[in-house]
Amino acid sequence: MKLKPTIALLTILFAGATQAAPTFVNGLALDGGMSDLSGGTSANNGRVGYFSDIYYDTNRNEWWGLSDRGPGGGTISYDTRVQRFTLDINQTTGAISNFQIAQTVVFKNGNSPLNGFAPSPTSVLANAMDPEGFVVNPKTGNFLVSDEYGPSVREFDRNGNLLRTFSTPANLLPRNAISGVANFAGDSGNTAGKRTNRGFEGLAISPDGKYAYAMLQSAMLDEGAGNGTVNRIVKFDIDTGTAVGQYAYEMKRSGQGQGISSLVAINDHEFYVLERNNRGIGVGATLATADKEVYKIDITGATDVSNIDLDAVGATYTKVTKSGVILDLDANTLSALGNKSPEKWEGLAIGPKLADGSFLMLAGTDNDYSVTQNGSNNDQFDVYFRFTDADPYASSIQCPLGATTGCNGAATGVPTDGSYQLLPGVLHAYKVSAADLAGYTAPIAVPEPETWTMLLAGLGLIGFATRRRQAK
Repeated sequence: MKLKPTIALLTILFAGATQAAPTFVNGLALDGGMSDLSGGTSANNGRVGYFSDIYYDTNRNEWWGLSDRGPGGGTISYDTRVQRFTLDINQTTGAISNFQIAQTVVFKNGNSPLNGFAPSPTSVLANAMDPEGFVVNPKTGNFLVSDEYGPSVREFDRNGNLLRTFSTPANLLPRNAISGVANFAGDSGNTAGKRTNRGFEGLAISPDGKYAYAMLQSAMLDEGAGNGTVNRIVKFDIDTGTAVGQYAYEMKRSGQGQGISSLVAINDHEFYVLERNNRGIGVGATLATADKEVYKIDITGATDVSNIDLDAVGATYTKVTKSGVILDLDANTLSALGNKSPEKWEGLAIGPKLADGSFLMLAGTDNDYSVTQNGSNNDQFDVYFRFTDADPYASSIQCPLGATTGCNGAATGVPTDGSYQLLPGVLHAYKVSAADLAGYTAPIAVPEPETWTMLLAGLGLIGFATRRRQAK
């Protein structure tokens, strides 16, 4: 007789099991100056910001890449948006090629765009949005987008029209714990809730489309702030738009800007988490000690911490189960970037099944539009890098937007020999074996009961079954 292992034993086995790493196939370095299909002609209204998140819609065989609040860092107007893109995929090897923007969808509330401007007044979120996570509801086809400012989760139709905003749990709202006054634009005055630019960074959806899972980038102000290593995953009931649970996740470390950047559902209780620091090639980033890793987690058996202070003395709770490193994103690099790791690995998605039964996985970077700005008067500059240098940012050239002369940095102009380039968006392709993705359930559109009734009635099957029962 076979014995069924207990849940506790399964948890122990999962925590200690050795996972085979996904196999790197190839990567693309995408033009840092690429324009989207919005009709915009400058960095602030038409440049592709690449991958704050990536999502593969299994029902429509569509790839989506989410941009964040724009090149101004919240100080300059930018209509937030998502890009539908296409790829050629070798079904045997998993190699990717021929990246193309197929559609640009701008998020809007009525006639007003959801803008990347920081909230003003700071106590009102209004139409401000800093998008960081993106999924497609398999039941409706609608978009769900997580936002750092709120933190919030919003639902849009497929044309980008805002349908509703989910109710954010009160304990996550950035606020002064005594006065209750919120500051959605920065940490000034706040003593509790999410930290600025550390809101809902990851977003996942259960395969049946019933639940969304939004994950804070790092610990809240009143739970360790910059020194905290435990942050929260919030489970939302999509039908009601309300939170029905919160779970604690422990990061690898604090410091170095450590935080999570992506959350991907494997099934209704297991997820991949992309965790990274702020090192690597980036606009203003320090190159050394880049650390970008993917873990597998399981919320089975984790405590609902909705009403628990995670760093309170004597607080007891069970965190989500976390594996060892599944994927080291720094292990494979591209010659186009001088074989150096980009700073902002933020997108992760499980893609289609390949010919051998394995799955394609994509990881992508946010390139910050390859733009920086002067904090005193918001003058913006394109940042050009020579990636073969030991420290490409130290030798970078900063030029007025759209110009290649009148620059600052290593030279007053961009050389015409192609040695300097804007920071590209990067896509890596990996193969994940069917064994390593055992238990994976792709989001599949399943008609609601009333829809089944209509379909069966249309086929005459309901009437046929009724007549057979009456004949008996």
